[in-house]
Amino acid sequence: MGRFTSIEELRKACSDLPARDPEAEKQARDREGMLTKPPGSLGRLEELAVWLAGWQGRVKPKLDRVEVFVFAGSHGVTARGVSAFPAEVTAQMVGNFEAGGAAINQLAKQVGASLTVIPLHVDRPTADFTVAPAMDEEALLEAVNAGYDAVKDRPDLIVLGEMGIGNTTVAAALSTALLGGAGADWVGRGTGVDDDGLRRKASAVDDAVTCHGDALKDPIEALRRVGGRELAAMFGATLAARHQRVPVLLDGFVCTAAALPLASLDPDGLAHAWAAHVSAEAGHRRLLDAMQLKPLLDLGMRLGEASGACLAVNILRGAIACHNGMATFAEAGVSDG
Repeated sequence: MGRFTSIEELRKACSDLPARDPEAEKQARDREGMLTKPPGSLGRLEELAVWLAGWQGRVKPKLDRVEVFVFAGSHGVTARGVSAFPAEVTAQMVGNFEAGGAAINQLAKQVGASLTVIPLHVDRPTADFTVAPAMDEEALLEAVNAGYDAVKDRPDLIVLGEMGIGNTTVAAALSTALLGGAGADWVGRGTGVDDDGLRRKASAVDDAVTCHGDALKDPIEALRRVGGRELAAMFGATLAARHQRVPVLLDGFVCTAAALPLASLDPDGLAHAWAAHVSAEAGHRRLLDAMQLKPLLDLGMRLGEASGACLAVNILRGAIACHNGMATFAEAGVSDG
């Protein structure tokens, strides 16, 4: 067993969340006000630079070490016909990642990030959560620990993503459990299911809510009962990043849903995380709105794999290039009015 040996330990860790560095954040904000531009004229780039500074504890943040983590898991609920692709595609795509042939391999290379792919028993699906908990306590903790332990030595930024046939249904179930509504409110076409497939997804989510009842009101129990190994691992990585004061970029619907339990446990639980983009998956925009996360990009993407989040690294690089490299009014000899 890894970092957490019980649900109680995990729950305690979720209530012990370090804050950003207030002095670094203040100095970074002051610096933004002295740069040769009208105040606020770089819009959200200014906000991003200050956010990075606060969590990195540097007035001038850096992105020398950006790490992308893609977690992969398999889901028993695929037996309900909720995906346009067979379950074995998860393992096949892990092989594609490892061979360098996926979109995320190209995007990580393009932004100068390292890529780590972590398969989580892809040959052993979770239980079908419409009739039983997806994971027992041991399996949940193993997956959370895999994500938590992946974040080492305080990188400058981590980027999170996933692979798992059926996991948009899982994300919809977790969203329904913690935010309410019916399955039809949260499911989307995922890998491209037809109308019948969409109805099967909604039915699977509704059946899961009926099966597990009030137990789903607890965020960690909801993650165990209707989550999946890759979602639990992304939850663990997000928690580890917070404990190390590392900023995080969240990818699409599944990744955002994986972070939802931490936000549900603490209103400030995701202060160190930013939504990189809003995907084309139907429930993602609704989920972001409910979590009060404003995405950086809207490109109609729905691939997963941390692909949208990786693209957003370029925006962060632009933000810190301006923040760190621009002259102040005094340095440039320009009147600030």
